[in-house]
Amino acid sequence: MKIRSLAFLLALAFPLAASACEVVVSKAWAKATAPGQPAAGAYFDIASGHSAKVVAVQSPAAAMVELHETKMEAGVMKMRQLDGLDLPAGKTVSLKPGGTHVMLMQLKAPLKAGAKLPLQLTVEQGGKRHMVNVEADIRAMGAEQALR
Repeated sequence: MKIRSLAFLLALAFPLAASACEVVVSKAWAKATAPGQPAAGAYFDIASGHSAKVVAVQSPAAAMVELHETKMEAGVMKMRQLDGLDLPAGKTVSLKPGGTHVMLMQLKAPLKAGAKLPLQLTVEQGGKRHMVNVEADIRAMGAEQALR
């Protein structure tokens, strides 16, 4: 009887632990870069089952990685760093060119079309931080228009 009770408790506990960070990233891509180009953007759709926030992004491909927002202000397009990216429960947030995006700066090598760009998102949810690994497809320059 004790074994059956323990199995029941474990069955209840593990699904809760597995669903603690319900963040799904899809359609991840980045623009290929020319040799010597110091920066690139990465884009994706992200959704969370619970309210959460992306608080940091890292990649071995760049010395600096930041969340950025591009907005038109007084007729001038301006880009600024974000402290984080809110993920409302059950809503998809789209990162795209001309809007919110991941900015990779001080690239260590050109991003080549057909390769993958590894990203690691730090997501804060319920007072805990979780790492979400993403592999973005690197698309040829100009290809992003046809593939959105």
